[in-house]
Amino acid sequence: MADSPLPVPVSFAEFPAVTTAQWQERLARDLKGQDPATLTWQTLDGFPVAPFYHQEALQELGGAPAPQVRPEAAWRNVPTYVVPALDRGHAAIDRAAAALALGAEGAHFVLAHTEGFDVAYLLRQIPLAETYVGYSVRGGAAALLEQLSAAGVALRGFLVSDPITQHAPNLAAQQQELRAVVAASRAWPEFRALGIDAAYYGNRGATATQQLAFALSTAAAYLSTLPTDDLPLAEVAAALHLHVAVAPNYFFEIAKLRAARRLWTTLLHAYGLPAEVAQHLTIFASTATWSQTTLDPHTNLLRVTTEAMSAVLGGADALSVGTFDSLFHAPNEFAERLARNLPILLREEAYLGHVQDPAAGSFYLETLTDTLAREAWALFQQIETAGGLPAATGLVLGQLHASAQAQFRRIASGEQVVVGTNRYQNAQEQFDYNPKRLLRSQEFDSTRAAYPTEVLRLATALHFERREKKKKRAALVLLGAHTNQLILDSFLRTLPALERPELRQSHPEGTLSVLFSSFEQATLMYATPEQFGRLARAINQVPLDEPNFVPSALLTADLATMQEAVQLFGLREFSVQGYSTEDVLARLQGKGVKN
Repeated sequence: MADSPLPVPVSFAEFPAVTTAQWQERLARDLKGQDPATLTWQTLDGFPVAPFYHQEALQELGGAPAPQVRPEAAWRNVPTYVVPALDRGHAAIDRAAAALALGAEGAHFVLAHTEGFDVAYLLRQIPLAETYVGYSVRGGAAALLEQLSAAGVALRGFLVSDPITQHAPNLAAQQQELRAVVAASRAWPEFRALGIDAAYYGNRGATATQQLAFALSTAAAYLSTLPTDDLPLAEVAAALHLHVAVAPNYFFEIAKLRAARRLWTTLLHAYGLPAEVAQHLTIFASTATWSQTTLDPHTNLLRVTTEAMSAVLGGADALSVGTFDSLFHAPNEFAERLARNLPILLREEAYLGHVQDPAAGSFYLETLTDTLAREAWALFQQIETAGGLPAATGLVLGQLHASAQAQFRRIASGEQVVVGTNRYQNAQEQFDYNPKRLLRSQEFDSTRAAYPTEVLRLATALHFERREKKKKRAALVLLGAHTNQLILDSFLRTLPALERPELRQSHPEGTLSVLFSSFEQATLMYATPEQFGRLARAINQVPLDEPNFVPSALLTADLATMQEAVQLFGLREFSVQGYSTEDVLARLQGKGVKN
């Protein structure tokens, strides 16, 4: 319009331009002559990150890439609600309906089973024609959509039923169900029926590069196998949707989401599809369970805040912030209110939503986005060379395992800081949950980064409590698979430099770490998985041929029975020469050691 103000170029004339050479000179001066290149650090993804980036970085990329734009004008605040197996889902639906009246802009239901979920109740409580609703299911997707279609309205939202990522049996039947799901959603332009569950990998320790590559491989598998004469390739591509987990590595997570859109265009181009199809990709981002802790749990609020910011600045279309106490508390109004209001604060007070792709043009973030995209594409090609998914599942899981173990080791050694868990612990922390019940629970998430450190802390807390109460019982606590070395690293970190280096060779490989605790003493031990399984069956009086028994992390019995079982099944003491178990536990608890 004629009266519209003309755009004014942004400039900061009062600040003189600084060349790359001048920046390097200043860095060298601040480092007292040390080469700034020594500040370069190696990422878990396998590539280096320089201490700073300047305008030459964009020149190396061939100029600043075009800004990325989301399909939707604004991102949505979409809390997640878990519906357990055999649960009708009424409580979750009621909480979602209440949240919609208090600032939420959608709901995401994670259904353990679709059969029992009361869709009729959902239709009565939530106006699906106006509400963005997502569903994550492990099976029964077609039946769920059939019930939802009874509302006679065009659904909005998404469905995640990803049998390749979930390693579902009878994949051929699952793929046929996915075809039916995509066909059923043709009349719903704002509903994405074919979700890729990249969050599965992100919540188990995959690097940013791995998450992108594994998601691409999964998408390629569906693009290659699902199309038929009645279901064109373009329809399959249009139905695809990405669910990602966002971790606390702030800039990497921003770049990860930006790289995902860039790689999506490349993938669809390889299938002969136009760039316009790729522009319709929607991304649903959840704060990561991988980074959650049970120790000093209010620090989780800080983690989900940075994760939410990364998701929004990276270009997510919808965001789900997890509750800070979900690992040990049942759903409650206080935690859900904090999680629901955090995105509202980011939008209404931090204005994170007024600009599309705010990272565009950043020397560092553009370089990081490009590097992640290149590294992920190379890994994707490696997986495809190995047969693609699902044939290359072994390769994918092997890389996932290696990445998770590397992070466990970094946390145990203190190289990777988890505030409140391995650094800046709250020595006076009082648990507002029962550690014994938590360790026994089959629902306790053992896939998280802090789990090995966490379980050791909870187990030792139980020991000191038992000693104070003089209970005539004993407990055996499973500290986790592959954690002998992690426990040792945690202990060695408390010792003076170079003290007793031979301790590093004191543990066997391929065993489980356990803590044998009576009221008199605690003993660190190790066992093979078979030994622990047989001992658990004996303590719980479960027959050896019972196929469905899953031992809990905490076994208790009277002292005599436990001592006999430990001896019978051949568990070995975790021997740290020169230090008593009490010394080790005290050091790990940050309590010091008696001379």
